[in-house]
Amino acid sequence: MRVISGTAKGRPLKAVPGTGTRPTTDKVKEAVFSMIGPYFDGGVVLDLFAGSGGLGIESLSRGSDKAVFIDLEPKSIEIIRANLKATGLDSKAEVFRNEAGRALKLLSKRKYTFDLVFLDPPYRMKNVEEYLSWLEEHNMVNDDAIVVVEHDADHEYGERIGSFEQIRKSTYGDTAITIYEYSSTIDEQDITNTDANIDDNIREDIGR
Repeated sequence: MRVISGTAKGRPLKAVPGTGTRPTTDKVKEAVFSMIGPYFDGGVVLDLFAGSGGLGIESLSRGSDKAVFIDLEPKSIEIIRANLKATGLDSKAEVFRNEAGRALKLLSKRKYTFDLVFLDPPYRMKNVEEYLSWLEEHNMVNDDAIVVVEHDADHEYGERIGSFEQIRKSTYGDTAITIYEYSSTIDEQDITNTDANIDDNIREDIGR
C-alpha cells in the first residue's frame, strides 16, 4: 500500500498484520478519490474503522486540514501512528483507540463536526445506517459532507438514509463503495426515518 497523491505521494504504508483487518486496496482507494475529490481545500475527516489509516491519510495528503482516526484494535492504532509519522502527517491527526459507537459519543460531547467520513466496518457488520443516524442526530456532519461506505458487494444500502442521499455506487470484485452526501435541507417528507430500526446493541453501546 502507498499514498497515491498529494503531499505524501508515493510514501509506503504499513498494513495491519493478520486476517482480522481488510485493507482498502490501492485500486479501490484511487477509485474512491476520483469520485469524491480528487483534492480538498481543508475540512475535517473521520476515519471511523480506520484499520491502517490509509483512507484518512490519503485525505490529509490531498489537502484536508485534520483527520480523526478510530479503531478498537491496539495493533491498528500502532500501525496508524507509524503510518502518520512516516508520511509526516501526524501533526494533523488525532488517533483514538475505542469502539466506534463509544467514540462517536465522545466526539459528539467534544462538538466535533466532519466534512468527510469513511465507514469501512468489517463486512459482517451491515448496520451503517445506525452510524449515519447518530451523526445526523447529533449534528456531527457539516452541510454537503460526504460519507464513503466500503462494504460487501452483496449488500445494498438505501438510496436515502435520513438526510444522507446516495450519489454514487461502484463495485470492485467483492467490494462495493457507496457514497452519500448530507444535506440538512432535504424535504422532511422525503426522509426515511431509520431511527426506529436502530439496532439495540448499537444504541446501548453509544449510550454508555
